[in-house]
Amino acid sequence: MAGNVVVLGIQWGDEGKGKIVDLLTESARAVVRFQGGHNAGHTLVIGGVKTVLHLVPSGILRPEVRCFVGNGVVVAPDALLAEINELELAGIDARSRIFVSPACPVILPSHVALDQARERARGSNAIGTTGRGIGPAYEDKAARRGLRMGELLDLPACTSHVLELVEYHNFLLRKLLNSDALDAAAVVAQCQMWGEALSPMIVDVASELERILKAGEAVLFEGAQGTLLDIDHGTYPFVTSSNTTAGAAASGSGVGPLTLSRVVGVVKAYTTRVGSGPFPTELFDSVGDHLASKGHELGATTGRPRRCGWFDAVAARRACWLNSVNSLCVTKLDVLDGVPQVQICTGYRLDGALLETPPVDSRALSRCEPVYEVMPGWEQPTAGAKRLSDLPTAARCYLERLATLLEAPLDIVSTGPDRQDTIVLRNPFGQ
Repeated sequence: MAGNVVVLGIQWGDEGKGKIVDLLTESARAVVRFQGGHNAGHTLVIGGVKTVLHLVPSGILRPEVRCFVGNGVVVAPDALLAEINELELAGIDARSRIFVSPACPVILPSHVALDQARERARGSNAIGTTGRGIGPAYEDKAARRGLRMGELLDLPACTSHVLELVEYHNFLLRKLLNSDALDAAAVVAQCQMWGEALSPMIVDVASELERILKAGEAVLFEGAQGTLLDIDHGTYPFVTSSNTTAGAAASGSGVGPLTLSRVVGVVKAYTTRVGSGPFPTELFDSVGDHLASKGHELGATTGRPRRCGWFDAVAARRACWLNSVNSLCVTKLDVLDGVPQVQICTGYRLDGALLETPPVDSRALSRCEPVYEVMPGWEQPTAGAKRLSDLPTAARCYLERLATLLEAPLDIVSTGPDRQDTIVLRNPFGQ
């Protein structure tokens, strides 16, 4: 059996996973998204041409790669169809290579309305969701009342289910959130259109993966968001609504856990966060401004500015442990070019005590003060470097220190947005 690789983020998302998935799918037959929804934003740059993906797996730019959306993903059919149309307008054969599990929960317009109304109602306590209905759709899945993609193919049953579900959503919108109700008949009409358009792409993903794996071909499992946004292990309640850790790759795609042979943890050379929640190393000075500006730190999905700070090795080490990371990828090293000194958070101080692991409670984490280790910066540019020896000594020392602190071998360094701006020390597929 070929080696199969999980690629996921070990910070608060936006680590550059899309580029790494695109890079590594040269060695894979298929790529699978296993959680999240179109709240994800994966930016690929190939030959200077930028492509932003949300639901479509990041292997779509490799013509020979099949792209699967596993059962752990919540799907907004309108968003998926719009994304496919954009890809086809760019000359990419997408429709024949994208396959969606019939078990994927469907995001309805009423889920979006609930998401946005709840955020408005929270006011200053808003979580900072993307407002795209992700949370309410996962909520209905857990409550066993959600609509699934396979139901779009059975119009009579789908109609009955949607009318009942939208009636429930409308009750919440009117009575609890003081918002306008939706036209249930219009939602049914949309579902009919979605079913007709997507029916050729709705397949049993677990069975397809079984065939590929039994043929000895390699599969890459693509995560969205980041470990620190995991619903169980992240900075709750300022998290996403799915499990973003490696354990979800099996349950969210329909393969056994022993199928997974390597876990690539992708991490920025610094730290960013979108939305609300604790962020111990956040910077409010000229260095933070530099990281935001040079790193073009705007959310690929929402366009919101990302909060920036020094690298947090305490949180990242915990994330590596939670995911069994055995392959480390550091991205955006070039953003630190020209910073006189770089700092790494190696511990937290909370109420006078020194912590080497982050507290589980977000309120406690918000009171943690970072303990920094200071290292010299570098003036020589790293942007576009293709070999480790091309990097200045201080940059190599910084990378080595990150790998030591995270207790994971450094395999890949990204030195720019383009696919070619990459140093590969070891291919996680073993090729």
